[in-house]
Amino acid sequence: MRAVRHGLLALATAVAVGLPGAAHAAAPPYPAATDGTRQAEPAPKGKSPSGPWQAAYPGGARVVKERRLDSRTLDITISSPSVNAMLPVRLLLPEGWSKRAKRTWPVLYLLHGGADDYTSWTRMTGVEELTENVDAIIVMPEAGRAGNYSNWYNKGKGGPPAWETFHTYEVRRLLEVGYRAGTRRAVAGLSMGAYGAMKYGARHPGMFRFVGSYSGVMSTRLPGIPDIIMNAQAAEGQDPKALWGDPIRNRDIWRANDPAHLAGNLRGTSIYISSGTTSLNGELDPPGAPWHPAHLGEPVSAYTARHLVAKLRLYGIKPVVHLYKKGTHTWPYWEREFKRSFPMILKALGLKAAPAPGEDSGWGLLDQEP
Repeated sequence: MRAVRHGLLALATAVAVGLPGAAHAAAPPYPAATDGTRQAEPAPKGKSPSGPWQAAYPGGARVVKERRLDSRTLDITISSPSVNAMLPVRLLLPEGWSKRAKRTWPVLYLLHGGADDYTSWTRMTGVEELTENVDAIIVMPEAGRAGNYSNWYNKGKGGPPAWETFHTYEVRRLLEVGYRAGTRRAVAGLSMGAYGAMKYGARHPGMFRFVGSYSGVMSTRLPGIPDIIMNAQAAEGQDPKALWGDPIRNRDIWRANDPAHLAGNLRGTSIYISSGTTSLNGELDPPGAPWHPAHLGEPVSAYTARHLVAKLRLYGIKPVVHLYKKGTHTWPYWEREFKRSFPMILKALGLKAAPAPGEDSGWGLLDQEP
């Protein structure tokens, strides 16, 4: 019975965090600019060892390209030595934003899931409309199809890729130095990005005032979970042990990347955790929609979320938890949970919540578990 359970878990999160499926749509080609493109210097030659991007320039991280898509949307390309790649980051800018402004703006980082990319939040949700009148910079960085928001072990050699360094240092510093990003920050993500958000909050205490997790693995060393993660990496053509090494021999590396192990570091952080618990079609699925194995990511996420929540409560930390029964591993549920947590995000960023007339803020439905 235990072997069957572990096998089911391995299948579940392999499709949930590392395989394309019902939860993911193929990314469209890089969109054309509406008002021109600014390229600081010619693109370097050579392919990045970390993915389908060009290799980075020698030297430190820097912005080498800007592409304005519309009045709010600015895509920048960063030459990242930590990943050795030219990586895109999408920004949604607030009204009145300018590089020359004398003020700074609070920042919300939105992290994408596995087998997807930096365009997913604007491609799959109404984040532009939801944040239209929000006085903050929204940041959506590239994280690789199976980067797992980690600095890879690579048999002890380390990165590239070093995704954690890219996000928490290179992107953050470049935005703070050149794009008027402030130091009041929030981070949220779905699936693989949910893990990344929680881990970044736990590994960098005080960096983020809010952490939002929608259907992600919250505890990486529970029975069956290491197999899940390594299966997901293998499905993307990666060496399963390149990420954090062997779960036994390199248990210290696995522990250092486990949000549950680091739970005590989340004191003082506003936390929202959500997941389905059954993988069954729910109220946001079209009638007669076929079931997909990717939806098993929901009970797996709930399994790990319960463990993290228990650890948080041991430390006196009180996350807001919404574990719902029916619901698939798909964008309608992630967007719903993002909207439910949005008042918490605004509060953490020091902004006033202003839901549209008649719109349910979701507060009455929080902190539930079947």
